[in-house]
Amino acid sequence: MFFSVVIPVYNRPDEVDELLESLTKQTYSNFEVLIIEDGSKFDCEFVMDKYGDVLNLTYYKKPNTGQGFSRNYGFERAKGEYFVVFDSDCIIPEHYFETVNNHLAEHKLDAYGGPDRALKTFTITQRAISYSMTSLFTTGGIRGGKKRMGAFHPRSFNMGISRKVFESTNGYIITRMGEDIEFSIRITEKGFKTGLIEDAYVYHKRRTSLSQFYKQLHFFGRARINISRFYPGEIKVVHLFPVIFTLGFIAMWLLPFVSTHLFLLAAFLVTFYFSLIFLDSLFKEKSFPVAVISVGAAFTQLFAYGIGFLQEGWRKITKK
Repeated sequence: MFFSVVIPVYNRPDEVDELLESLTKQTYSNFEVLIIEDGSKFDCEFVMDKYGDVLNLTYYKKPNTGQGFSRNYGFERAKGEYFVVFDSDCIIPEHYFETVNNHLAEHKLDAYGGPDRALKTFTITQRAISYSMTSLFTTGGIRGGKKRMGAFHPRSFNMGISRKVFESTNGYIITRMGEDIEFSIRITEKGFKTGLIEDAYVYHKRRTSLSQFYKQLHFFGRARINISRFYPGEIKVVHLFPVIFTLGFIAMWLLPFVSTHLFLLAAFLVTFYFSLIFLDSLFKEKSFPVAVISVGAAFTQLFAYGIGFLQEGWRKITKK
């Protein structure tokens, strides 16, 4: 099978360099790479010269339209039977395309997604953020795993679609704020078969600081409300957990005015919860510093998502 790899990029030349380097090491090489420069001020054109002789590589520059429409731009120019989308901050393990090709040969999927992991060479903060985004204690273990609610919805940091899917759907209809979720829902609603390929994982660098992580998760919270404008039933119980956590954490600081005992109980429950996160991260990551920062990452993830969800939800209500 011939794959077309579509990568939108905005001011990320160093990330693109690492991503392309990882693609040169693939054990299955029947693919092309399309880099879509989405109106960047700091473009990565100079990086292309480094890989032009070792990759089937095409570079496009266009005005800024956001990642969703930039992927469509790439799809329209792709030659493959299957289109694969990566975020620019991913590093691809050498077995990735061989794994996907073998899986699709045995299991017909119109669209697939894969998990994300962290390399030991990532920074402590990146590893902590990766833990938080995949932990049972923060996401319920549904991100990139077998446990999920309803049909599998691939996410665009690591996903693939058949040419037929693109021709039937015309790709993304929104360019930001949950564009990949909306696209995945529309794919399944059209009757296409989606699935998770567990071994088709990528190493996802994510954000380099908790402040950047806060901004990203705040945006994710807003995006979930944005998706509900298209699909009201797509707000599940698991999406409300960060909201409940956020409201509960804020309310906890009012409890001393009501009951000291209730405040102490709430403080104990919060401490117990984050202790579990610390111990779980320590067991999985084998690093005390990562475990410590995992606590901060988990708090940031839940609180930022909750605030974004509430703010965008309020905007939705007041605009009716």
